[in-house]
Amino acid sequence: MEKIKIVIVDDHLLFSQSLSYLIGTFKEFTVIGSYSNGKEFTNMFLNEFEKPDIVLLDVNMPIMDGVETMKWLKENQPNLKVLALSVNDDEDTIMKMITNGAKGYLLKDTHPNTFKEALIEVYNKGFYYSEMVSGYLINKLTCNENKIILKEREVEFIKLACTEKTYKEIASGMCLSPKTIDGYREQLFQKLEIKTRIGLVLYAIKHKIVCI
Repeated sequence: MEKIKIVIVDDHLLFSQSLSYLIGTFKEFTVIGSYSNGKEFTNMFLNEFEKPDIVLLDVNMPIMDGVETMKWLKENQPNLKVLALSVNDDEDTIMKMITNGAKGYLLKDTHPNTFKEALIEVYNKGFYYSEMVSGYLINKLTCNENKIILKEREVEFIKLACTEKTYKEIASGMCLSPKTIDGYREQLFQKLEIKTRIGLVLYAIKHKIVCI
């Protein structure tokens, strides 16, 4: 059986080597390359090299960080499956990675069994969203999805919320007051039974309101 090929992009050598060793204990996977930043990794696409099945991408790196790398990959290699790794659970950072095409987001202190599960899910299903990332249970949405009817302005708001615009900028774009936008947000959170902007983004992706 051919092994699933993985590339690691992380500027911390010790972590990168430890991760490579861990992956080596998984019979389904093999590491075919390691890079210290996004620039070094994306430069490889200028040459002929073996493309990975999954990229493990650190968020915080010098020269070219994870968000910048995801933006480049979204434009130049949109079909590449990327799993983001970070010590940062900041909502804004997670949202930027996901909206720019990351198929999952894991904290670096994730248990090895969960990490392996995420690799398998990303490879087989194309995504892995933990409860930490989603902020709500996707299964719950599935049960209620036939009952949810979104108004045109709500869809417009959701699409704008899936960008990097602030709520103030969204209000300006929709020609509404920030207070009205706050109302839209809270109403949608209640209607969709979600708690965060990340949950809103994942709902939009799942229901094809936006494409990444």
